[in-house]
Amino acid sequence: MDNLSDTLKKLKLTAVDRTEDSLEGCLDCLLQALAQNNMETSEKIQGSGILQLFASLLIPQSSCTAKVANIIAEVAKNEFMRIPCVDAGLISPLVQLLTSKDQEVLLQTGRALGNICYDSHSLQAQLINMGVIPTLVKLLGIHCQNAALTEMCLVAFGNLAELESSKEQFASTNIAEELVRLFKKQIEHDKREMIFEVLAPLAENDAIKLQLVEAGLVECLLEIVQQKVDSDKEDDIAELKTASDLMVLLLLGDESMQKLFEGGKGNVFQRVLSWIPSNNHQLQLAGALAIANFARNDGNCIHMVDNGIVEKLMDLLDRHVEDGNVTVQHAALSALRNLAIPVVNKAKMLSAGVTEAVLKFLKSEMPPVQFKLLGTLRMLIDAQAEAAEQLGKNVKLVERLVEWCEAKDHAGVMGESNRLLSALIRHSKSKDVIKTIVQSGGIKHLVTMATSEHVIMQNEALVALALIAALELGTAEKDLESAKLVQILHRLLADERSAPEIKYNSMVLICALMGSESLHKEVQDLAFLDVVSKLCSHENKSVAQQASLTEQRLTVDS
Repeated sequence: MDNLSDTLKKLKLTAVDRTEDSLEGCLDCLLQALAQNNMETSEKIQGSGILQLFASLLIPQSSCTAKVANIIAEVAKNEFMRIPCVDAGLISPLVQLLTSKDQEVLLQTGRALGNICYDSHSLQAQLINMGVIPTLVKLLGIHCQNAALTEMCLVAFGNLAELESSKEQFASTNIAEELVRLFKKQIEHDKREMIFEVLAPLAENDAIKLQLVEAGLVECLLEIVQQKVDSDKEDDIAELKTASDLMVLLLLGDESMQKLFEGGKGNVFQRVLSWIPSNNHQLQLAGALAIANFARNDGNCIHMVDNGIVEKLMDLLDRHVEDGNVTVQHAALSALRNLAIPVVNKAKMLSAGVTEAVLKFLKSEMPPVQFKLLGTLRMLIDAQAEAAEQLGKNVKLVERLVEWCEAKDHAGVMGESNRLLSALIRHSKSKDVIKTIVQSGGIKHLVTMATSEHVIMQNEALVALALIAALELGTAEKDLESAKLVQILHRLLADERSAPEIKYNSMVLICALMGSESLHKEVQDLAFLDVVSKLCSHENKSVAQQASLTEQRLTVDS
């Protein structure tokens, strides 16, 4: 290592004199020393103060530039050397070298920048601000025959694409075309995997999703699926998953999704449909998720239901009832839930037997499946009185809902169970449904729901409770009392933050409760008149009118 100290001293002198031959000799010695013991050599380089000289050696016209960049790349493999490289002012001259025509200079420069900025979001953001993204995309296009340079660009893209600030810059280049062109040429799994690692974070951006679709990425992905679907090789299975996952991701953008749907006649849509009956779980999953993504507007949903998608999804669910694949169950239920949103689809889906198919998963212990099951049923019975009554009298279902209303660990399941309980009453307006819910112990949950932080849920609860009070007050009286409904209503009316519709529905409910002797007494004891009188001058007309009616009712009944 004494030789190294001599080399560093000599390098300092030659760097000033700029005698290329002796400079090159010193650089070769350094590279050799780094190859033998990178860490120790790097420490010596740092201690010698030579890094500061490197900035002046990074000039396009010098024959030593590639070697200097290579040394920087090597020392920056050590974490302790990265900040000293930044402090030595190396980033700016390195970035300027990315416009060089020399492929070796480009390669070593890319490595150096990559190693210095490795794992540092702030340094990567600095590179983005210095405009490296368009430069690198251009390089990829020019030097696509150079495997090492291509790989360097891909690694850089993979790192930079993780930063949100990069997406806009990427979107303004032709990165989509370049990557798809490169992808089509690759036969090796490892190379394709590298491109996938860049495509996945880029495809999270809606503008880039559309560019990738227009550049023909989908056709490449479909081809991979077709090639790998029957293979049991680990690499092929992994690639099938990556390709189908990326396909689903592209469908998350509204424009890219609509472009691929092509009015339901598109080749891509048809191919995705064929995945659902396949025997490959990954394809079943991707197919169902793709349908859920296509089902993001009414037009698509109506077209798909009219063309038999519901039966395909029900068949798929049927194959996964006993010890089924949870992700497939979740995806198929997501698709059915979305398809059930348009009003015209509800009756068609009900008569196709979707409720029965969905209810088979009532015994599932998996919260994601429970959540989607509840959402699907709630969408199906919206304004469908007969279906709501049928489900609301299903004791097994109602008991399960009441159980899930207590799923404290799973807020989503808890919220959806409450909403479905309320929906069964609101859409059926049936005494039998109310009795079933009372007998199963559901009343207390509806009362608690009236205190939810979400106005929509509060409202749904109050409307359901008003129907209970109007249709079956005698049956529900004790449960309403023990759930402290009257005190909760007093609180909602007195709270200035309560939304106008909450105040309105709370007063409607108060009037409906007056038919019960014990609840009537509670209302009188709590001095509701004071609160209600104040609301008579409320800025919302409906609230003010309901307050006047409620005031009269309270005065007469007192």
